[in-house]
Amino acid sequence: MLACAANALSAPVIPGADITAFDVGLVKNYNTTASQYLYYGHPTVVVENTSFCNITVAYTHPGANDSVHVETWLPVDNYNGRLQSIGGGGWVAGRYPPTYPAMAGAIGQGYATSTTDAGLLVQADYGPDIWALTKDGRPNIQLLTNFASLSLNEQAIVAKALIEAFYGQPPEYSYYNGCSQGGRQGMALAQRYPDAYDGIHAGAPAIFWNNLVSYLFWPQLYMSLIGAYPYLCEFKALAEEAVKACDHLDGVEDGIIADDGACTFDPSSVIGRAFFCADTGKAKLISSEAAQVANATWSGPRTTEGKLMWYGSNIGSPLSGSAITDLTNDIGPARTRCFQNGSCIGEPLGLGETWIKYFVEADPTWTYKNMTHESFQNYFHKANMLYDSVIGTQDSNLSAFHRRGGKMLTYHGMSDQIIPVKGTEHYHNLVREQVPEVNDFYRLFKVPGLLHCAGGPGGQPTNTFDALRAWVENGSVPETISHAYTTAAGRKQERLLCPFPMKAQLKDCAHSGKKKTFTAKDYECVQGDEEDRYGVMRQHVDFSWTAVAPTSQR
Repeated sequence: MLACAANALSAPVIPGADITAFDVGLVKNYNTTASQYLYYGHPTVVVENTSFCNITVAYTHPGANDSVHVETWLPVDNYNGRLQSIGGGGWVAGRYPPTYPAMAGAIGQGYATSTTDAGLLVQADYGPDIWALTKDGRPNIQLLTNFASLSLNEQAIVAKALIEAFYGQPPEYSYYNGCSQGGRQGMALAQRYPDAYDGIHAGAPAIFWNNLVSYLFWPQLYMSLIGAYPYLCEFKALAEEAVKACDHLDGVEDGIIADDGACTFDPSSVIGRAFFCADTGKAKLISSEAAQVANATWSGPRTTEGKLMWYGSNIGSPLSGSAITDLTNDIGPARTRCFQNGSCIGEPLGLGETWIKYFVEADPTWTYKNMTHESFQNYFHKANMLYDSVIGTQDSNLSAFHRRGGKMLTYHGMSDQIIPVKGTEHYHNLVREQVPEVNDFYRLFKVPGLLHCAGGPGGQPTNTFDALRAWVENGSVPETISHAYTTAAGRKQERLLCPFPMKAQLKDCAHSGKKKTFTAKDYECVQGDEEDRYGVMRQHVDFSWTAVAPTSQR
């Protein structure tokens, strides 16, 4: 057996950092089930009687007063010669409960795996309250930088060094896997540290960070501006009406909007339509206010002059949802909470409010409740100036990553209600402007009906990581990806995922009108309308928008 002991292994050397602790322990006969829900791009993995060497390296950056931990698991019996590092989520870099199922799946498949906490303390709700400000009340730029990028490269350095020390040679191939914040982390690695990994699997990346946060907060501000907080059931009814209107556009009626570029549903068209409200147990009519909020959420945040600040989620994506669970994952930015007396209030997602509270205002007592449209615009203009270079993760020059032979694959749900897929489309197009042969090294696959990273009627892809690995190791370009899913009605279906800007279209022979079950072979990839749509977006998203003077100064 390989020696899993601190005195048998040399601690890694981390440039610009000092090692403060080196803990090594052998874990024997580990058993668990790693759900695909958190092991992104993979099927569910049953881990049985697996033994691994668990190594935690603690270190600090001199003068920074931080304490970073990288945890690495090294399979003892079934190592496949590869590293698969795992990303985080939300305000957490990693090394927290949602990380470990993915790490378990990795060792179950023979990968060495690692995670980093970036020096951030993890609180019960996974928020940044306990680390966002320094002792003197200023934004903690060191920890934010750790979180944004620095610790990610150091994670790779540590994991590779430990692999070489334990197995006697470096990993043959190294990969990074994450979604949401983890997807942003993967993008940050490709942009800032192109030599860190051979392949990056970056799902639904939280790039254009400040713009994204403005979208997440926008529905709450909009409800405040119009003085109305509709019931959750109204938002659910509106999303269902959108699906009814656009489901058929791809030729398959399966409760999924697959041709997002062709969907032009207008929420105002169903104002006054009756539906049953589960929240009240009574029939209700879709209100003008709910339709306005839906339109604002799906069309994206606006300045006081009506300029589009960032993209909204796709038409038909959940607006409010209920909860984050393995089955739904449908919580959305227009959440409200209603009481027995019929009154309702807004329930903003923590990301937007927290970002302003700590990193723009640096005031733990700040509340969104008194925010005006002007101050909303000013907050995000200020945030762009202060933090785009730190955590924006929007550098479209991936030429260094391309030159070194790196490969990156992104999947993004077309019904993602947290991170609009149009933002990822926008980034892919910007990269193409820099490197026209972008699809030679970076491919984006949009997944119809998939919510944020997982969940939704379109199903979560379970073969995208293997597609990336085959691309890296064998040069097998993922021209298409077959995707199997089960509809809400229980029907097993397949569809074809095409690399953006292509889209899947039913072949003529599949349009019989009688066929109800389809396979990937029934589809073909055709040129999507995103090229024209992107042009329209570029005309309307005005990145020159700036702060606005308070009314008293105009």
